[in-house]
Amino acid sequence: MGLAIIYSRASVGVEAPPVMVEVHISNGMPGFTLVGLPETTVKESRDRVRSAIINSRFEFPAKRITVNLAPADLPKEGGRFDLPIALGILAASEQIPVSGLAEKEFVGELALSGELRGVKGVLPAALASNKAQRSLVVPHYNGDQAALVGEEQHKSAQSLLEVCADLCGQQKLSLYQTQNLHRAVDNGRDLQDIIGQQQGKRALEIAAAGNHNLLFLGPPGTGKTMLASRLCDLLPEMSDDEAMETASVASLTQQEINALNWKRRPFRAPHHSSSMAALVGGGTIPRPGEISLAHNGLLFLDEMPEFERKVLDSLREPLESGEIIISRAQGKTRFPARFQLVGALNPSPTGYYEGNQSRVNPQTILRYLSRLSGPLLDRFDMSLEIPALPKGTLAEGGDRGEPTEVVKQRVLNARVCMLERSNKVNALLGSREIEEYCPLKKEDAQFLESALHRLGLSIRAYHRIIKVARTIADLDGQSQIARHHLAEALGYRAMDRLLKQLTAQAV
Repeated sequence: MGLAIIYSRASVGVEAPPVMVEVHISNGMPGFTLVGLPETTVKESRDRVRSAIINSRFEFPAKRITVNLAPADLPKEGGRFDLPIALGILAASEQIPVSGLAEKEFVGELALSGELRGVKGVLPAALASNKAQRSLVVPHYNGDQAALVGEEQHKSAQSLLEVCADLCGQQKLSLYQTQNLHRAVDNGRDLQDIIGQQQGKRALEIAAAGNHNLLFLGPPGTGKTMLASRLCDLLPEMSDDEAMETASVASLTQQEINALNWKRRPFRAPHHSSSMAALVGGGTIPRPGEISLAHNGLLFLDEMPEFERKVLDSLREPLESGEIIISRAQGKTRFPARFQLVGALNPSPTGYYEGNQSRVNPQTILRYLSRLSGPLLDRFDMSLEIPALPKGTLAEGGDRGEPTEVVKQRVLNARVCMLERSNKVNALLGSREIEEYCPLKKEDAQFLESALHRLGLSIRAYHRIIKVARTIADLDGQSQIARHHLAEALGYRAMDRLLKQLTAQAV
């Protein structure tokens, strides 16, 4: 009887700090003490571990057992420490050899039968184990995630008995991966599904190429939501680094991650009744929100004025910084949140702001739109009105434009130009980079400044217009921004013009 040390990993945000599970068995009154700042779920592991050891045909020591989860100041939660605690007890009671434990790390929740159940946050743990040059042993359920970062290095098991057999040299563990994975069936969506709305499709192309935030406004049933759902199909596949960041966040939830879907850009569309914690993350033990689950992907907010104003305003800082930091008494947790925001809204409570169908006055419309703060609207690079189709469009079949594949190829070509020039998409250019990569002729700068004063726009909007113009020039294959590129970029400021028009009418 003695001391055993097992290595494991905690889950704090998208990080996996190391945890040493120290198990000491001594003579005295039989008992099982767990120390090291464990949460309720970890304390409950005492009963799970005892039953799992007995049902795996091992002997549970009738002695004093002390388990310490070090470091003591790191909060621990979940059932991920069940497996290392059980192995520590078996090693300290000399039922399994201690040799070989130092080269491995273990995470996994135990069922009463000794079977291993999946846990969250395995991908960050596997990455951290790679850096520590140790092999991570996980439940079969998490094998697909571990395989993404170390197919040869990491192992998986179905039960406590299998892990012990491996440590005793009776069998070798392998890494279980889901067999016969089927690539997702093509969703069948195409830009040609949308009749007309060529300016809306052009805005999608520009937004996809430069990663610009986009706002659609217009009456109900004109295709705003349909257009927004097509944007994901125009975006290029994620790089390995981007996919790893996104998958690390997704591994903290119940999402299925495997070799076929891990590079697909996320598309999140929360309901307008979502709380601030649901959108940006939160909880006693911080969990990622929709903005983090949309990292490197698309966050679509339909019916934006129906969201609570404070919920929408909570997006302002992440849109600029690309991350969200959640502070709690025990410390701060950081989640990545670099997402592309697409919004859609009706311009009034009734859906219409002009014509025979409008039933409200300009003051009511302004009051409705005031739910969107000025600083939030300022963070949209492009805003565009999606009008009702002209009479006769449906009868004649309408102009369906180009298919998605043709537009996507132009987007990919433009992205190559951006990455060769500045190693980032245009939406992420800083103010100094704008001066370097987006120079304007003097007369063009004067033209833009006069337009800015007429619309009453901020310096932030000025920079965003230049970045959109740079993207339009890249799509045209031009190295310099021309006057017509600026004019087109200014055309995507529909919200500013609407607010100016309504303010003039309300006076």
